[in-house]
Amino acid sequence: MAEVFTRPTGPLGGARTSGAIDQGLRSFMLGTYNYMALGVAGTAVVVMLLMANPAVMQAIAVGPMKWVLFAAIFGLGWFAPRLFFSGSAAVAHGAYWLYCALWGALMAPMISLFVSQGLAGLVGQAFFIAAATFAATSLIGYTTKKDMTGWSGFLSMASIGMIIVMLVSFFFVTDPGTSKTVSLLISSVVVLLFSVITAFETQAIKSMYIENAQYGGEAQLKRSSIFGAFMLYGSFVTLFIHILNILGIMNSND
Repeated sequence: MAEVFTRPTGPLGGARTSGAIDQGLRSFMLGTYNYMALGVAGTAVVVMLLMANPAVMQAIAVGPMKWVLFAAIFGLGWFAPRLFFSGSAAVAHGAYWLYCALWGALMAPMISLFVSQGLAGLVGQAFFIAAATFAATSLIGYTTKKDMTGWSGFLSMASIGMIIVMLVSFFFVTDPGTSKTVSLLISSVVVLLFSVITAFETQAIKSMYIENAQYGGEAQLKRSSIFGAFMLYGSFVTLFIHILNILGIMNSND
């Protein structure tokens, strides 16, 4: 998770009334979701382009390139707040679209494998299940009155813990049957975890808007919208990958 935002508690100042904040918030959130949807579409384009180049996908799938991509994605996530809020809107855009392209490159071999095995339908199912899960949990985060700020530490530690578990499983669990079971358990936990994270991030983005509406300018709001899309995009893609993994294991004949 990129950053934790605290909910502003002071009164709204100046000419901004509650009605103005509500209208501005709806516009802000719509812009954030639009950026995210464009990012998902851009990722799909990258996946299709790479699927048309088997040699490149082979290099990603079996060589060290996948670890380079993973490290780049992790690094962008870690440094995202500095990139988005210390630079210009152009830097924020560049970081976001690079992030989407890197995810596309990392996912392409996995999606290609499903397609080559005649399981393209599972990819579509995973996408729609991920979209429905994301929409439901994001709506919960947007509408709930419960302050989720205190969940930040737990969600951060849980996310790091899951990354460690996945790496340990990848390198040390070699038995095919055991590996499949562990993979199914990991993906199930990740889907639950990132469903909660999606709700948390949505609420954090609302708080970010309210804070910037009071103290920031239009340029800051623009960068905040792109950063919000960055946060939600990462959660959506993570949901999609692990839901696809679950469907693939459940439909396996091995």
